[in-house]
Amino acid sequence: MANKLGVGIIGCGNISAAYMRLAPMFNSIEVRACADLNREASAARAAEFGLRDLSIDELLVADDIDIIVNLTVPAAHFEVSKSILEAGKHAYSEKPFVLSVDEGKELAAIAKVRNLYVGSAPDTFMGGAHQLARHLIDEGEIGKVIAGSCHVMSHGMEDWHPNPDFFFQPGGGPVLDLAPYYITNLVNMIGPVKRVAALATKGSDTRTIGNGPRNGEKIPVDTPTNIHALLEFENGATVTMSNSWDVWAHRHAEMEIYGAEGSLFVPDPNFFGGDVELAKSDGQINKVPMWDHAFAKPNEEDGANYRTVGLADMADAIIHNRQFRCSIDLALHVVDVMLGILKSGETGEFVAMTTSCARPAAFNPEHAKSLLAD
Repeated sequence: MANKLGVGIIGCGNISAAYMRLAPMFNSIEVRACADLNREASAARAAEFGLRDLSIDELLVADDIDIIVNLTVPAAHFEVSKSILEAGKHAYSEKPFVLSVDEGKELAAIAKVRNLYVGSAPDTFMGGAHQLARHLIDEGEIGKVIAGSCHVMSHGMEDWHPNPDFFFQPGGGPVLDLAPYYITNLVNMIGPVKRVAALATKGSDTRTIGNGPRNGEKIPVDTPTNIHALLEFENGATVTMSNSWDVWAHRHAEMEIYGAEGSLFVPDPNFFGGDVELAKSDGQINKVPMWDHAFAKPNEEDGANYRTVGLADMADAIIHNRQFRCSIDLALHVVDVMLGILKSGETGEFVAMTTSCARPAAFNPEHAKSLLAD
């Protein structure tokens, strides 16, 4: 097995630039080619990052490509990932992994027969801040986890995204678009979810694009945009989670975990870094010194951004025949939780999860350093 695996990317939209820009940081992967239905988009990305511009069919059969990253829109994730596996390549998808549990199980079955790996973003839970929070929980700093709360609330992205249509269609919405970061981090810290309940509404039937060539154009909203959920975990912990694109401003913290012996304040799981704070029985909230973790350190103007670490961890796992953290079991369980929330929002009933998973392995500073290129 080679020490570095060749990577191809299908889908050359906004997120593709992050993968192409950050991949050289890691010793197990090398992005070599890209493809898109829009050949102008793939040509532009190829020129920008020194890659080969291929058609999708050419990329699927390229001899020097071992893993293909699926960065298409959510509605296309299943079919594109399936085509990657059927071409004999390992597959790594952007979130949400798929839009149904059955789709995920079908991909898992294909991968098992062909002895291929399947992984999915988000990988932000591998960031130094979130791994520090996980470490504190594992070390018993707050005792048994009893409850928690998390909030991902704004007024959506139509003000900044030039083509926000798909965010407001089935497959989009704040749960499927943003909750993967939060739920994945909760599973990382607490474990799998047992059942969920939710209330779901939408604040408006249309949104108005606020930038770009379509500025002022109204687009339809066909999915809930205001969802408040309750998650019960297999270990008995309960967490409230608010997901809304109908909020102009709020003062809620992104994530808090409450234990029998203290409380833990966790930064936004959409990012790798941030401050971790801890309160013990005296109620005093204190900042926890950040440990020397490679993926906590600011590396860009906006802070720590190491998107692609999940892909690099998967590639390293393929090379060394081990388990990896952004696994299909974790991704599928997160999809199960999200779809359960949306279903509960429709029916008003609790929804039991049909999947489970182990907590991903802890990602300590030594493991993190081992993935970086020299």
